[in-house]
Amino acid sequence: MRSVNDDSSFSTEVNSGLMRHGAHVVSVCNACRYCEQFCPVFPAIEQRLVFEKRDLVYLASLCHDCGECLYACQFAPPHEFGIDVPRTLARIRQRTYEEYAWPRWLESALRRTGPASALMLAAGLTAVVFAAVLLMNPQVLWQPGIEGNFYRVVPHAVLVTLFGAVGLAVLASLVAGGIRCWREMQGPSSGPLAPGAIGPAFGDALTLRHLHTPGADCVTAEEQRTPWRRRFHHCTFYGFMLCFASTTVAAVYHALGFEAPYAYTSAPVVLGTVGGLGLLLGPGGLWHLRRRRDAALTGRDSQGGDEAFLVLLVLTSATGLLLLVFRHSAAMGALLLVHLGAVLALFLTLPYGKFVHGLYRTLALLKYRSEGDVDTRSG
Repeated sequence: MRSVNDDSSFSTEVNSGLMRHGAHVVSVCNACRYCEQFCPVFPAIEQRLVFEKRDLVYLASLCHDCGECLYACQFAPPHEFGIDVPRTLARIRQRTYEEYAWPRWLESALRRTGPASALMLAAGLTAVVFAAVLLMNPQVLWQPGIEGNFYRVVPHAVLVTLFGAVGLAVLASLVAGGIRCWREMQGPSSGPLAPGAIGPAFGDALTLRHLHTPGADCVTAEEQRTPWRRRFHHCTFYGFMLCFASTTVAAVYHALGFEAPYAYTSAPVVLGTVGGLGLLLGPGGLWHLRRRRDAALTGRDSQGGDEAFLVLLVLTSATGLLLLVFRHSAAMGALLLVHLGAVLALFLTLPYGKFVHGLYRTLALLKYRSEGDVDTRSG
């Protein structure tokens, strides 16, 4: 059995081997340059002569895993060179999730989270929430007249304290991971961030500009192109942001003295409903596409964590929409606690899986735009 020190040295050995292999793969790409028009990864490769860890982290974060280069590559498996850029960069991305996570002990506990583990985590947290509420007020879920009043089940101050603390911890973890990733990508010799890069980089991130080459969407299988992966990503991201906006507006309403529940036509309810539908359609569609996608394009290292994230997004949005529909029924209290358990599970896992790729890729796009007049024919 390995000791903690053995595990640390084993991890270092695995990472160094992965980085050597990654440097070999992109060096072959740099010599070939057939794929330079596909996405920002290849123009960024051409800016370098040697590839250190920071370069590979940058390239892996820049990749959106479309797979176009795998089908185009003359050296891809079963060629003896075995050049597989998407899978190699996916493995490096997975290592960045593990290496930059903070705190590391929590990342270790959640590292192998899959869909079943994610559901178990949500169920466990829901049970804790139920136990806490029933301990404070055993009759609260069955009292008449509480329909529609969430704060009779869980007081507003308790909700703010609980989710405020969890939210700040998640934010601190994301910031710590983002700083570590940025420092790694920049290295000691990189120049300052170009101010003119910020707007275009955020535009690239918010529009998913590089999820399709000019006039054509990315591949889902050989010689097959559809826009659905990009569209489902949009539904997921903007659905998440609308739900966040709904919660923010509701907090402002409460501070101004407007008590919940709010009308179905109110801003918090409209924003939450549209966002919740987006978080059902987007993650559900991405799950469906993952199941139908060419297996050669799916990274096995990250599959469990990616699918766990999608499951928790769907669970959170589904329970939230059910709570909205049945908020004036006797089931409201129980549905509220199930929803809170799902939201807690989602929040706790955000810094340790697929969600952070959005953060790291935005940082990579900032670096890409800062590198100067890089060929951006990919979109």
